[in-house]
Amino acid sequence: MTSASGDLRVDLPVHGRVVLVVGGGVAALGRIAALRAAQAEVVVFSADPVASVTDFAERDLIVLHQRDVTEGDLADAWLIYAATGDVEADADIVSRAAALRRFCLIGTGLPSREPAGGRLKLGGRVVLVGGGPGDPGLLTLTGMRAIQEADVVIADRLAPLAALQYVRPGAEIIDVAKIPRGEFTSQEEINRLLVAHAKAGKSVVRLKGGDNFVFGRGGEEWQACAAAGIEVQLVPGVSSALAAPALAGIPVTHRSLNQGFTVVTGHVPPGDPRSTLDWAALARTGTALIVMMGVANLPTISATLIEAGMDPATPAATVADAGHPGQRSVRASVADIARVTSEAGISAPAVTIIGSVAGFDPLAPE
Repeated sequence: MTSASGDLRVDLPVHGRVVLVVGGGVAALGRIAALRAAQAEVVVFSADPVASVTDFAERDLIVLHQRDVTEGDLADAWLIYAATGDVEADADIVSRAAALRRFCLIGTGLPSREPAGGRLKLGGRVVLVGGGPGDPGLLTLTGMRAIQEADVVIADRLAPLAALQYVRPGAEIIDVAKIPRGEFTSQEEINRLLVAHAKAGKSVVRLKGGDNFVFGRGGEEWQACAAAGIEVQLVPGVSSALAAPALAGIPVTHRSLNQGFTVVTGHVPPGDPRSTLDWAALARTGTALIVMMGVANLPTISATLIEAGMDPATPAATVADAGHPGQRSVRASVADIARVTSEAGISAPAVTIIGSVAGFDPLAPE
């Protein structure tokens, strides 16, 4: 953690402690996510939070108060972060906290003045960075370096948002969260932002969760940039199709259990005119079936697989918020996994694994 002057690093035992963050905009996003990754109990005060902060609250990962912070709020805090992104507003929070004898840090990378003539521009580019399943520790070194060098970072809610605390001073962060049945930034608008900022000569990082090319629409973003003559660099990420099962103790392949896995999307149900999947064939592949974005349609998916011949007793599991402190998982048969998932209150983002590996027990004999 860095002081307001940037010249001191201190480690504080925030695990399990209540930390108050004043600010819920993009300037606070990286700090909020980092505190969650450190398993602090995060309480945010912001009258106008960005979509990703609202999403954290809706998933019970933080407590969000959409109002201004009061003296009573500050007095009750163990640690305070002033993270409004406004220099004067943050300084005021620090002053108010000091008057109450409460420890307060400025928790944002505040914009700095550019040197005379501005930064040297070498031409715009877009770097498509796969951020992994959410834990910033699973972001690649190449991805982190791209974030640190970027002029603009365009991030969605499933990216490792804690990495945003390492953007260089003066860099712009844009939140383009796509929340199921909630706030939504269209893909067309995201493409426009990528092209517009790159054409302005900026280095733009598109930070996504998982891997850009595994249901991440990275191909569409590459096409939009290519059509505009924008240089694109690719940084692969750890796909949640593999990471979520692994983090829940489920290998997607195991020599004595299966000989492969199949990754599909469940965002449209079987039988829907938009679906191009042969679910009956999937029921007979003998591979583990990894279903992304399928929580809402899990009842129909399970029923269709069983109707097509899959044994109702086939093991299954659903893993939610993989790589986050709030990660949860449930296991059941394919016949019961939809009900058990619903009863556990699990919602997106989640991955469902169907197949013998979902019943893996490391202590069981081969």
